Amino acid sequence: MRNSILKIFFLIATTISFAPSQAQVVDIGLLGGGTYYLGDLNPQQQFLLTKPAYGGLMRFVFNDRWSARFTLLRGEIAGDDALSHANELRNLRFKSSITELSLTAELNFLEYFTGSQIYYFSPYLFGGPAFFIFNPKAPFQGEMLTLRDLGTEGQKADADKYGLYGAAVVFGFGIKYSISQRLGLGVEWGLRKTFTDYLDDVSTNYYVDFTTINPDDIDAAVMLSDPSPIKHAPGMQRGNSENNDWYSFAGITLTYRFRLGEKTTCVDFDYNKK
Repeated sequence: MRNSILKIFFLIATTISFAPSQAQVVDIGLLGGGTYYLGDLNPQQQFLLTKPAYGGLMRFVFNDRWSARFTLLRGEIAGDDALSHANELRNLRFKSSITELSLTAELNFLEYFTGSQIYYFSPYLFGGPAFFIFNPKAPFQGEMLTLRDLGTEGQKADADKYGLYGAAVVFGFGIKYSISQRLGLGVEWGLRKTFTDYLDDVSTNYYVDFTTINPDDIDAAVMLSDPSPIKHAPGMQRGNSENNDWYSFAGITLTYRFRLGEKTTCVDFDYNKK
């Protein structure tokens, strides 16, 4: 699935790159807001532990209904059993940075373009592929340790450890509003369905047998695998491997409109008449 999304991503990107007539109108801008996570440590609470996020975007406007957008997003996600109350006896927590590059199509419900005095507002839907980098960490004795390196579910060999990058499907909705001749404002909320269950470093079972382990061998990997006061037996469920993790971004966008080249039939509306 991840390879299929990658092929779609580059196919669309190549089409845009070699079709300059379709990219006559370009919006370039910034976005800011918050990111949060849904997974084993937070199965259902939207916006729990939302962290600041920021980025930039480039939108290629095809007409007053359709556009395509590249977005580079940087944020952070976090989860904590004690705050979500999903499994307080498990007592796990994590934080992870998220760096995302996405390519999404946008469909305006109404006719819209920046600078219009008539078509200056529209709700919109968006969706497309994304690729992201993450790196879950947790505190231990005053330090933030990289959980993947510790093998908290018994992954000792590098071949058994999960990768720190992945693919996702982005989808969401928003509202666009033209605030001047060239400035546009947007408010949006989008979810990311990922193809990894390790955004939070939690997926399968416990592996540490505390009844046989030497106290001198209890290190960071052991403690971060099972920090609960009530220790679990090897093979007991630590996470749910049947459900992959999600993350989300909600925030605002501010864009500036550029018009490149001569007018073509691909952009058949006239800004000055609307």
